[in-house]
Amino acid sequence: MQPIENRVFDAIAPGEAASVTHTLTYKDMQIFSTMARHMCPAAIDEAAARSEPFYDVAAQGMWLPALVSALVATRLPGLGSKYAAQSLHFERAIALGDTMTVTLTVTAKDARDGIVGMDCLATNQRGEIVARGRAEIIAPTEKISRLRETRSDQLSSGKGRRYERLIALTRGLAPIRTAVIYPVETISLLGAMEAARANLIEPILIGPEDRIRAEAARAQVDVSGYEIVPADRPEEAAQAAVRLAREARAEALMKGALHTDVLLRAVLDRDHGLRTERRLSHVFAIDAPFYPRPILLTDAAVNIDPTLSDKRDIVQNAIALAHALGIPCPRVAILSAVETVTEALRSTLDAAALCKMAERGQITGGILDGPLAFDNAVSVMAAKAKGIVSPVAGHADIFVVPDLEAGNMLAKELEYLADAQMAGIALGARVPIILTSRADKTLARLGSCAIALLLVRHAGEKT
Repeated sequence: MQPIENRVFDAIAPGEAASVTHTLTYKDMQIFSTMARHMCPAAIDEAAARSEPFYDVAAQGMWLPALVSALVATRLPGLGSKYAAQSLHFERAIALGDTMTVTLTVTAKDARDGIVGMDCLATNQRGEIVARGRAEIIAPTEKISRLRETRSDQLSSGKGRRYERLIALTRGLAPIRTAVIYPVETISLLGAMEAARANLIEPILIGPEDRIRAEAARAQVDVSGYEIVPADRPEEAAQAAVRLAREARAEALMKGALHTDVLLRAVLDRDHGLRTERRLSHVFAIDAPFYPRPILLTDAAVNIDPTLSDKRDIVQNAIALAHALGIPCPRVAILSAVETVTEALRSTLDAAALCKMAERGQITGGILDGPLAFDNAVSVMAAKAKGIVSPVAGHADIFVVPDLEAGNMLAKELEYLADAQMAGIALGARVPIILTSRADKTLARLGSCAIALLLVRHAGEKT
């Protein structure tokens, strides 16, 4: 259950603002078409869209105002609000896959009618203004607080909602200085610029300056306000980034157009790297639309065949991440193919040992159980059918896989068969490492940067 509260008229002040970010999907357009009886072919058919002036599969005209309405109804002012007027002037179309950020900013209050005037601005993932306008809202006068079901919220808002919440958690936090390593192609450069516009990172671009500026010109982004550290080759860029982190000039690293192993070699260098007492490990923060909580999956990207000692660090790293994300006592499922301990499967022996290590204080901050098969970890009914009594079964927050192959396959199955989105981060070094993929969607990239920001600031609070 998630709390939702309104803002009463007297508490609202000029300058106050609220935002929502959402990526337009086919499912959005189909649901909107069904609800509004709006069957415009250009909105749901690519062939028909080719004949339209904007030439793309475009959102229905009233989809964006509906997003504004949802922001008014749930955030500012929130529950009990009533529309007096709204106007929007569109400057460009919204295409399928565009990530829209709608912001409402209070500009005026009329005490006679209880009306709050707000400017409305809608921008896409490239920072382009899509629409601007004004809303006049009769604000509530009584405080209202409600609980809403997480599940119903997911069904109404679609995938990516949890990344929006992650990004919302960063509001008011200073962006982290982030060394962006070798951003010499459009996707990695745009990813860094989008995160900068979202106030998540302050990028330091490391790579060949001429290539970075040429790519910025092609992508139509302005990098003139950011530091560029020259480095001709990917290896040099990785080493320069590590050096910035060692000198406390960078609080995080972000992978650009270079292979992960090149980056990790520099990070793990015994003399000049970023090693700590813990083993480096990777966590996918997965937004699976029909699972009632975020899935933290580890390790599916760094440790190929981890030992028991490695798994101890993998678990502890994931627990630390869960704490930074606001999960005070995460439930940790140690996965295997079966839920009984057998010498025929090393993963079951490791799972039993890890649980005993948690009992003896060698792993702290979470509740562990295992071995658990995946169905028992995610389904209360499956666990009950097998007679498993456990605080973790059916309620897991963290999923620890036996090895990289199992984790990688599970992650991609969730992404391609369960409509999940993936944000990834490497832990255990002196600074978090944002490991994005070329296939990552904008919201997942922003989610990865938000996780890094929350980790850095959480660590700062503890010290």
